[in-house]
Amino acid sequence: MKPVLFVQKVRKSFGENVVLGEVSIEVPEHSATVLIGASGSGKSTLLRCINLLEQIDDGAIYLDQEEITSPLVDVDKARMRMGIVFQSFNLFPHMRVIDNITLAPIKVHKIKKEQAREEAKILLDKFGLLDKAEEFPDRLSGGQQQRVAIIRSIATHPRALLLDEITSALDPVLVNEVLESIKELKKEGMTMIIATHEMSFARLVADEVCFLEKGSIAERGSAAQVLENPQDSRTKEFLRRVIAK
Repeated sequence: MKPVLFVQKVRKSFGENVVLGEVSIEVPEHSATVLIGASGSGKSTLLRCINLLEQIDDGAIYLDQEEITSPLVDVDKARMRMGIVFQSFNLFPHMRVIDNITLAPIKVHKIKKEQAREEAKILLDKFGLLDKAEEFPDRLSGGQQQRVAIIRSIATHPRALLLDEITSALDPVLVNEVLESIKELKKEGMTMIIATHEMSFARLVADEVCFLEKGSIAERGSAAQVLENPQDSRTKEFLRRVIAK
């Protein structure tokens, strides 16, 4: 099966600091690739490179077999085919929930307002937030805001969804409601790359786990293989530290 996303030997440096060193990942359609690793290992930078928020130094990134890192590609059009959710919710505070969700479908994808609002309500209902449609973000809990951010990212029907430590800014009590939303998307076949420090969540959703260490993939494999029977000593040490917390 041809991958939806193909990251080929991508390198990225900030000055003398090599953040990514020839990283390669293939993400087949309807699969979830989970990135694990310590802070500073390159997970967030990799997602930002895939979404073209950072320019790579070398290598190539393909979306549906099209090289989106080519200088000939329209970056904005390439980004329109992906969704991304960050640690911070990044909702527009002056806009109601439903307007946050429908902004891109209406302004960028040129969907009619009535259709965009109807589709947004369907998504809000599915994620248990229909009663919050006319609220402003500051009236929602952190977990609810993050779920709205997820809904906003999928309202444009992206080919791939990128999730960057989406529970790290949440109170532990609110983490589960966000993770449940991602598990639902996984069941529906959303193609995803997920950076997370939640190992139990990774076990449930990952088709492949990649352990990043100093900008390189030190180990990769199924969730059972990497998380329960790691072969690399660096993976073992990382998991030991995470589980001990």
